[in-house]
Amino acid sequence: MRDSDSKPLPLDQADGLRRLFARKRVQMVPVVSNPHVAFGGVMLERLCAGFTELGLHVLVVDASERASAPSELAVMDLADAIEPLSEGVSYLAARGLAIRHVDATGSTAPFLTALTDAAPRAEVILVHAPATELARLFARSAELARRSGDESALVRPLLLADDRPASVTHAYAALKLLTQRAGLVVHDLMLAAAPNSPRAERIAIQLATCADDFLGAVLRDWVRLDPATDASEPPAEALRRWVRETLRVEAAARASAATPYYVDRPQRAEARWAMN
Repeated sequence: MRDSDSKPLPLDQADGLRRLFARKRVQMVPVVSNPHVAFGGVMLERLCAGFTELGLHVLVVDASERASAPSELAVMDLADAIEPLSEGVSYLAARGLAIRHVDATGSTAPFLTALTDAAPRAEVILVHAPATELARLFARSAELARRSGDESALVRPLLLADDRPASVTHAYAALKLLTQRAGLVVHDLMLAAAPNSPRAERIAIQLATCADDFLGAVLRDWVRLDPATDASEPPAEALRRWVRETLRVEAAARASAATPYYVDRPQRAEARWAMN
C-alpha cells in the first residue's frame, strides 16, 4: 500500500533538471575547453573575476583535457573534494568524473544536480570540459527548454580560443559538435589576443559566419581578453557586459539577446574560413 505521506515520483527523467534550473541562484556556465589555447588558466581566472566582482561565489569544475584526475574523495563525496581557492572561488578537479553519473539514456545531467548539492554556496558553476563532455551534460536541458519554452533551462556554451589557427579550428569543431549532438545552437566566444592583434575581430566574424552558413548556429557575442592582463586588475568592460548578460540581471541585457552583438553586415561579406 502506498504511504499517503510519501513524495510523488518524478513525472519523467527531466524532473531533476527542472528542479535544478528552477534554483534561480545557480547559474550553469559551460566553458568549452581548448587544448590549443596557451592562456586557458588566465581566461578561467578572468571569468571568475567577472562573477566574483558582483559578490557571487563561483565553483570551477575542471574536467578539461589538462585537468588533474579527481581525488579519491570525489568518488565517495563530491563536497569533500572541492577546494576553496579564495573567498569567492572554489575548485573541483573533475576530469572523467561526470561519466560516473551517467544514466540509462547516456546523459550525465545527474552530475549537475550532484554539483549543486555538493556546493550549496555556489551561485555560478563554471563547467570547463571538452565539447563531448558538455554535450552529454547539457543536451537534456536543451531538449527540456525546447519542449517547455522555458529559457531558464537553456545554457549558452562559451568557446575559448586565441588568435592562432589551431585553436580557432578546434573552437569551430566544438561549436559544430554541440550544435549537432546537443542542440545547443547559440554560443559565445572568449578570444585571447593582444589589444593590437589585427586578427581578433576577423576571427570572431569568421566563426560567426561559418556557424550561420554551415550549421544554422549563432555566435551571439564575443569578448577579447588581453592575456597579459595582471590578475589584480579589474575585469575589462567587455567581460563585465558579458557577465551581466549571462546572468540576465538587466532587462536591457535580456532584450539584447535578440540582436547578436557581433553582427556587422559590411564586414560579414568579407569573412573567410581560411586563417592565412
